[in-house]
Amino acid sequence: MTDTPTLRRTRCCIAGGGPAGMMLGYLLARRGIEVVVLEKHADFLRDFRGDTLHPSTLEVIHQLGWLEEFLQLPHQRMERLQAEMGGREMTIADFTRLPTHCKFMAFMPQWDFLDFLQRKAAALPTFTLLMEAGVTGLRYDDQQRVIGVEAMTPQGALHIASDLVVGCDGRHSAVRTLAGLSSRSFGAPRDVLWLKIPKHTDDPAWATGHRGPRKNFIMIDRGDYWQCGVSIDKGTLPGLQQAGLPAFLHQVAASAPFDAARLASAITHWDQVKLLSIRIDRLDHWARPGLLCIGDAAHAMSPIGGVGVNLAIQDAVATANLLAAPLQRGVPTLRQLSRVQRRRTFPTKATQFLQVMMTRRSGSGKRPPAMIRALGRWLRHRPWLPFLFGRLIGVGFRQELPK
Repeated sequence: MTDTPTLRRTRCCIAGGGPAGMMLGYLLARRGIEVVVLEKHADFLRDFRGDTLHPSTLEVIHQLGWLEEFLQLPHQRMERLQAEMGGREMTIADFTRLPTHCKFMAFMPQWDFLDFLQRKAAALPTFTLLMEAGVTGLRYDDQQRVIGVEAMTPQGALHIASDLVVGCDGRHSAVRTLAGLSSRSFGAPRDVLWLKIPKHTDDPAWATGHRGPRKNFIMIDRGDYWQCGVSIDKGTLPGLQQAGLPAFLHQVAASAPFDAARLASAITHWDQVKLLSIRIDRLDHWARPGLLCIGDAAHAMSPIGGVGVNLAIQDAVATANLLAAPLQRGVPTLRQLSRVQRRRTFPTKATQFLQVMMTRRSGSGKRPPAMIRALGRWLRHRPWLPFLFGRLIGVGFRQELPK
């Protein structure tokens, strides 16, 4: 460990090597802009991160000329989002008529997606990715403009001077906290518990989607296992743990297509049950002089619709489109940075509005069966709705394509 911080200079410093950070880093570097991406972990291997790639993200990959190569990676495809309502299987969203090259959602482990982006970016001479480099502070000039970051690496302290710092470090963003950016929370009464259930050779061809009349039981086909999500009231996990794992698995079996014995053979201790604490919030201002936040660092999303990764990618594309030229000329102004928020505010607000409404409607997850049957009949008599929902989920309220 060195006592004196290592000094480094770059045009743009991106905190966070997730989907937004890696995509933004590539898009800026391909325009000849020197970029350093800081990722606090040693690798991308973490379970139950956002693994859903919507048609909008696949369209970006197509525009970059990678689609055929990208789709060689292991993934599962879903053309329709299914749900069980009143004991009947229904199509909630249909992607087959979208004006995109890929008319399906792809499920791919996020580490494979990020490794793919890293390989593409590493071929560019102006791109640098530093792993195990966590941001610990921001650097300011005399006018309180952000002029870089302080980070800690295995080799010691690192100071990076840059014309722009971009926070892409997720819903628990260190950058937004260090910058003192205020936010508004919209609440979320539910959390999700994720489980892995190994596949059996005789499993039916269950559809990916939401199941269960009383609880939102989520199933995602991951190839050799089912990724399952159990919706619970926020803050109730300690009580479930106190009641014991067998009682919890019997509760899950009431909504799952698996019996309690199969669940018990797959889940033998609480460490195999991963909590996703749902947050829906949004920064009041995404930028201050010298700094910008995008993706989950600017707006945390509910997992409803799996839209978080795709909104982050759309933010990254918009950021590169709007700020590449100012960065090539010098230091972007606050007015130029704020154009990103103005561009992305409508799709962010509209998506969060729908998520909040759906969260409130779901309440405790205990709707009367008669209400569920009535809702199912209402949906069946409006065959155009799945295509509308397919558009809103698959493409969103504003599509961004790289220039």
